[in-house]
Amino acid sequence: MKVLVTGTSGQLGYDVAEELLRRGHEAVGADRSGGEGDFERVQLDITDAEKVMEVVRELKPEAIVHCAAWTNVDGAEAPENLEKVRAVNVKGTRNLALAAKEVDAKFVYISTDYVFDGSGERPWETDDKNYAPINVYGQSKLDGELEVSGILDKYFIVRIAWVFGRNGKNFVRTMLKVAEGREAVKVVDDQIGTPTYTFDLARLLVDMIESDKYGYYHATNEGGFISWADFTKEIYKQAGVYCRVEPVTTAEYEEIAGKTVAKRPFNSRLDKSKLVEAGFEPLPDWRDALGRYLKEVK
Repeated sequence: MKVLVTGTSGQLGYDVAEELLRRGHEAVGADRSGGEGDFERVQLDITDAEKVMEVVRELKPEAIVHCAAWTNVDGAEAPENLEKVRAVNVKGTRNLALAAKEVDAKFVYISTDYVFDGSGERPWETDDKNYAPINVYGQSKLDGELEVSGILDKYFIVRIAWVFGRNGKNFVRTMLKVAEGREAVKVVDDQIGTPTYTFDLARLLVDMIESDKYGYYHATNEGGFISWADFTKEIYKQAGVYCRVEPVTTAEYEEIAGKTVAKRPFNSRLDKSKLVEAGFEPLPDWRDALGRYLKEVK
């Protein structure tokens, strides 16, 4: 199978392309910049509708895995960035969806728990429609979802949360850096979710495009719901870092460090039962994933 993967200079896109190669598929990475990897690459600005259509018509992929996105959540709130965010996350997604329809390709769109408002404690179900994004990034990803579902029939919309992978910046790298030379760090404990290791997610996404079980899905690693403070404690434990984690509420943290530009959801719990119902293998426990990741990046 020939598969076009966008955003291959990022954490997830890179791992998806590598997973495709491991399984004997043909991976073509599409990105605005270069990068490493053993797969073929094309330079592509997804906001250029004509170029997107031209490239997809020429390649004729059987599937497109759309990992490229504006992911700077705080940066998205800046007035001067609003058009850029929507150009990438909404218009770029629409351009790719229209091109996928043109060549009858399966389509995977990577979305986020941020399409919901993060209220309550009930895990968000895949078919919940009470969307209420609390920041610009979340709204742009929701609008991207609506473009995909409005244009295509052969699509997978996969919502993820708390992503970490070897090919880019992430929470694990940040917290290891923060611990250097410190005896203690304060980390919020009232934002709840589950981490997602891109290496494991890549396996699932390729499983999906090898099937025709289309629809909405939620995908994070298994192991239950935790706070950012819980995650940090396990990071330090597995990495052998001696730094005390002091749990604080979001309000307390903001009094110390200042408010983040964009609001963050308190409830990032995602119900993943639909994965099992569809016959897909769940992702491993997040603790196991963290251990493998730390070995990979050492």
